[in-house]
Amino acid sequence: MSVFSLELNEDQRDLRDWVHGFAADVIRPAASEWDEREETPWPVIQEAAKIGLYGFEALATWFADPVGLSLPIAVEELFWGDAGIALALMGTGLAAAGIFASGEPEQLAEWVPECFGTPDEPKLAAFCASEPQAGSDVAGYRTRAVYSRATDEWVLNGQKAWATNGGIANVHVVTAVVDPALGARGQAAFVVPPGTPGLSSPGKIKKHGMRASHTADVFLDDVRVPGRCLLGGRERLEKRLARAREGVSAGGQAAMATFETTRPTVGAMAVGVARAAYEYALAYAKDREAFGRKIIENQSIAFDLANMRMEIDAARLLVWRAAWMGRNNVPFTAGEGSMSKLKAGEVSVWATERAIHILGGAGYTREHPVERMHRDAKIFTIFEGTSEIQRLVVARAISGMHIK
Repeated sequence: MSVFSLELNEDQRDLRDWVHGFAADVIRPAASEWDEREETPWPVIQEAAKIGLYGFEALATWFADPVGLSLPIAVEELFWGDAGIALALMGTGLAAAGIFASGEPEQLAEWVPECFGTPDEPKLAAFCASEPQAGSDVAGYRTRAVYSRATDEWVLNGQKAWATNGGIANVHVVTAVVDPALGARGQAAFVVPPGTPGLSSPGKIKKHGMRASHTADVFLDDVRVPGRCLLGGRERLEKRLARAREGVSAGGQAAMATFETTRPTVGAMAVGVARAAYEYALAYAKDREAFGRKIIENQSIAFDLANMRMEIDAARLLVWRAAWMGRNNVPFTAGEGSMSKLKAGEVSVWATERAIHILGGAGYTREHPVERMHRDAKIFTIFEGTSEIQRLVVARAISGMHIK
């Protein structure tokens, strides 16, 4: 087990500076344009792929950090640049995490590179879990997967909602019910290869924030995938279902396994947005004059900024702790992964709102980026488990009871 330290090593510092430079020089100048266009920022994705910032090699390197901090460090810097563009870059990582969470080594080797494409021709991937009638209620998923022994194929039918990169992805990772009687324990994850007939999407959803990131519904109409596209394989699935039918713990299920590994990363996203808003408000307060003095000389504004810095640092520490625990297989006995996402998400919403308030009327206009940051931040209290769901996870963990 790696020793935890608050002092970043040389590799981590180099990574932070490299990603920060890309965020400052490439992402930030493009942020307003792609937010207004509400389109996938392919030129930025292509630039990131050319320098090795977007690709499975980069993700694998960040995951390989024995301390577990490289991924949240890189993610924070990207989202400091702009959340919408950063999610366009990182959305593929959620699908890759789904493959990592449930897949066999040979499946990782085959499908993770397909998620990202090549530096010359980058691709996207989508993780399809939520449904129109079931977001946080994972047990309510209705998308079905039925196995055909005759053809060694799985046939998928259903509708997925709110899928990042849904419909425009090269690879879709889809969670589906294989045994309805088992509820959430009767689910599995499947890879839908590029160009598979029956998968369709009506187009991008118009959103409050994260507008540069593509979000869409995905329809599955008799989508047939080879048996090898079941992540983890059929033998492992059958053993897990058998244990579940006997009432033995089945070790979790596909969607939640993915979310558990990604919640600290989502927390790092939220920290990046909050930090960007804090830094902008701090610079503005040190420059703006009212009533004959800099507004930061007013105690109320200075205290707001002090509280913002304190809350952001606290959120980052929770994210780093959870990331270290996850990387070193330390159990989340108190819901530490959910804690990190919960705290960071709520701090991001609060800090971006305070930034607008510090700028006053100027902060409410699109002339300054804090209004965009505030719009972007709100999703962190909703996706990959609402704040209420995170509190439920923590409450169950600390009480040992199945609180509803």
